[in-house]
Order: sequence, then C-alpha cells, then structure tokens
Amino acid sequence: MKTQYISSLSVALVAAALSCGMTARANNVQMLQTPGGVVLERVELHPAAFSDTAEAKLLRNAYIILAHGDHDYNGHRAGAMQQVKAAADLLGLDISGDANNKEVQPLSDDKMREAKTLIVQVLDSAAVKDQKRVVKHLNEAVHQINQALGIK
Repeated sequence: MKTQYISSLSVALVAAALSCGMTARANNVQMLQTPGGVVLERVELHPAAFSDTAEAKLLRNAYIILAHGDHDYNGHRAGAMQQVKAAADLLGLDISGDANNKEVQPLSDDKMREAKTLIVQVLDSAAVKDQKRVVKHLNEAVHQINQALGIK
C-alpha cells in the first residue's frame, strides 16, 4: 500500500513539474530503498530548452516580422527589435533573420500589430515563469511597437 502511494506521489510530482516547463529524463531515474524497505523513485528534472518551445517560435516569428517592416517609425521598430533580441539572448535563442523584404506602410502596420500579438503571448508565458529580465525587454518591445504605430 505504501509503495503504491509513493508511486502515485512520484507520478503526481513529475506531472506537476512537467506542467511548469520541466522535463523528466528516464535515464535519470534512480530507485532508492529506505531502511524500512520502502522503494522510492528519485527523478532528476531538467528545464526544457527554450529553443524547443512554442514561445521560441513565436518570438522568432515576431522578430522576423519586425525585421521586414517599413522604416517609417522614427526608430521604434528597430527599438522593438533590439528588445526582442535582448530577451531572446537571455533565453539562449538565436532569432537572427533576413530583413531584405521591406513592405508598404499599411501592410507594415498590420505586421507590426501581428508581431505585438506574438510578443504579448511570449510575455504572458515569461511573466508566469517569473522571468523578470525577459519580461522587462518584452514590455519595452511592446512599448516601442505602440510608439511606432502612433507614427503616421
């Protein structure tokens, strides 16, 4: 009965860790036996690589969208790109992209809004995970985009 309870507890702990952005690697499971003969499982948890997450894809897409935007934003588009890049650097993510396909102003505005939506999704995830420095950069990126969209 105790073994079944402990196994259930181990499963619950692994499930909780997985929901918090952690991964359990099967090769890091150790079986331990207490002096009373109860067998315990010890599972080592490792953080999931950010580059493998949906948020990484969103951040990369936002950066590329910003990179392809029109230059008529008094430096705010570039400022947003710098902030997104700084957040990505903190997370160990390479988001460099090609910025050769410039767009006309109305399409560029729509793309700026799209990038903002993606950044806000990553921002929400970073806030939940208490990544304060990442949140700071992403908030500043959103601010830069808002400033850019106010320029006509």
